[in-house]
Amino acid sequence: MSFENLDVWKRSSRLSATLYQKTKGIKDFGFRDQLTRSGLSIPSNIAEGFERDSNAEMARFLTIAKGSAGEARTQIYTG
Repeated sequence: MSFENLDVWKRSSRLSATLYQKTKGIKDFGFRDQLTRSGLSIPSNIAEGFERDSNAEMARFLTIAKGSAGEARTQIYTG
């Protein structure tokens, strides 16, 4: 199994791609950059945790991904 098979990774990757697509017209480049970076961080951390081959590391990186999801959600509400 690989991280690409994880539903959570697939969904978060689609979210990240959608954020890039939907924000490309935003002129506030700082806001757009922060939102796309927090969105990209979610699947990236899921993948990194999976590749660490340790349950403790996987749990740690899932926690980081969850934090990035909260950050992105906040930015979407603010935007």
